[in-house]
Parts: sequence; C-alpha cells; structure tokens
Amino acid sequence: MSEGTATATAELDVRLERHRVELTGYCYRMLGSSFEAEDAVQDTMIRAWRSYGKFEGRSSLRSWLYRIATNVCLDMLNAGNKRARPMDLTESTPLAQAALAPRPDNTWLEPVPDARVLPATSDPAEAAVAKESVRLAFVAALQKLPSKQRAVLILREVLAWKASEVAELLGTSVASVNSALQRARATLAEREGQAAADVSDPLDQEQQKLLERYVAAFEGYDMAALTVLLHEDAVMTMPPFDLWLTGTSDITGFMTTLGAPCAGSHLVPVAVNGLPGFAQYKPDPEKGGFSAWAVQVLEISAGRIAGFHCFLDTARWFPLFDLPLHIEGKPDQAQ
Repeated sequence: MSEGTATATAELDVRLERHRVELTGYCYRMLGSSFEAEDAVQDTMIRAWRSYGKFEGRSSLRSWLYRIATNVCLDMLNAGNKRARPMDLTESTPLAQAALAPRPDNTWLEPVPDARVLPATSDPAEAAVAKESVRLAFVAALQKLPSKQRAVLILREVLAWKASEVAELLGTSVASVNSALQRARATLAEREGQAAADVSDPLDQEQQKLLERYVAAFEGYDMAALTVLLHEDAVMTMPPFDLWLTGTSDITGFMTTLGAPCAGSHLVPVAVNGLPGFAQYKPDPEKGGFSAWAVQVLEISAGRIAGFHCFLDTARWFPLFDLPLHIEGKPDQAQ
C-alpha cells in the first residue's frame, strides 16, 4: 500500500468514525438492542468502506451512511423479532403469585449507555429531543411500528430530516413518507403517551435530591423511605424475567422477600437511555466484597419514581457500561 493510499484510507476511517455515535443511536431506536445496534453500525461501516469508490457524492456522506444503516436494520428486522418490556407481554403479577420465569435474551428491549447513542451537542433543545427518543418507553413504543414506519418517524421526528430527504433515502414518494409518518404518530400517541417520564439535562435540583433520597433508601433498604419516593402505581420490571410488579406494597414486599439478598447493596450512578440510572452491586457472601447484580433505570414523573427497571444480565450489561463485575469495597472507592 502506497503512502498516499494509506493516508486516504486513514482519512476515510476518521470521516466514517465521526458518525458512529449518531448511527448507533439510530440503529438502537430501530432495533431496540444495544448489541444489535453496534453490530448494525459495524456492518454499515464495512459496507461503506468497501463501496466508497462508488460513492459519487450526490448526497452527503452522512445521508449515504444513513441509507446503508437503514437497509442493514430493515434486513435485520425482516426476521420479525420485536423487542418488548415485561408490561408489553403479560399482565402485572400480584406479589402472592410472583414467580421468576426467564425468557430468551432476544425477547427484551435492552438498556444502552447514553454515551454510545447520544452525540455531544451544545443545543439544549436538541439534547432534550435526543434523550426523549432513547427512553425505554419510547423505544418500546417504536417496536410496535412496522419497520419502515419506524424509520420514517425516527428520521423525521427525531433527526429532523425533510420529507423529501427521507423519500430519497427510502426510494419512495414524499406522499408515502407523509402518510407513514401520520400513521406512526397515531400509533405512538395511543401506546406511548401514557408513560412519559420527565427528562432534564442536566437533572434539576428537585430531581437530584429525589435520586439522593432514593440511593439512601435503597442502600439502607428502608422500605418506608422508599415507599414515600414511589408513585402509588409505580412499576418494577426485572428482565430477563417476565414478572413485573405494580404498586408500592407489591414492590417493597418483593424486595423484602424474594429480593431480600439485595439488602446492603451499593449503587453507582450511570447515564442510561436518557434517564437516571444506577449499577447495583450486591454483597457477595462467597467472594466477599460486592458483585454486579443489575443495571437500574429509573423513570421520574411529577417528583416521584414511576418506573424502576432492573436489567439483571450483568455479564452483558456491566462491561457495556465499562464497569467491573466485582469490587472489594464501595463502588465509589473502587473506581
């Protein structure tokens, strides 16, 4: 390889990499899986690199990459798998009937670190839209849409593309794009509007105090203090188990029975799905210290916690958040 060719290749790699985070965010919204999104983006980069010689610059490099990424995602979605949250699949289970029945990994909507899907921006309004659009409830609602409607809605509503640009990308008409957008909006209004969580960037003072009280209540395993912080109809989920609980009495009742080994845990803040979250480390009676147990994602609404979602597959999630699986002391001391 000549020096000139090597330089051109390195320059192309740099140009492609500039778009990785936003493309990962796009693919995550399309697929509902952080790992599949990264696979889709890697496939996109490889296809772009191999076919760059045929790219004639009739559109921007960014638009061309989105076209490739869209085709990759549509191919992946042809398998028909739609990821979901436990409340999308079953009815809420009373505590007295609670049983931990796992489902396969590809059933579940997956959490994702903000840093992997939210590009840096100095525009507060743009940052707020981006965070809103990776919330668990929003991405779960997207999974209910046919795949092309999903692409249209993300490109038009989240990324603010013009209808003509989306039509060109999808190889269809502006009228078809507008019709798909209208249908997608109607579906989302029915399914997602009921579960909006507050998003603030950064967290306002009231939200920050709420989280501090939550950490104190959870680490102290103080169910009375936790009850005060939860909405009366708060929801708790625990993928890969399909069990989900609603209401403060069932949630705290679960935590003091089946969940009792979590007493004495420590929480480390994480930025996940545009929402506040924590990596939970549980005391490890065999090894000593603390072992990874769950990535918690919290939904805040009207000054209280409305959703409390625990993703338990720690071997997958903790490395994704660049967190160790075991620590000897408190997390803030170990890092």
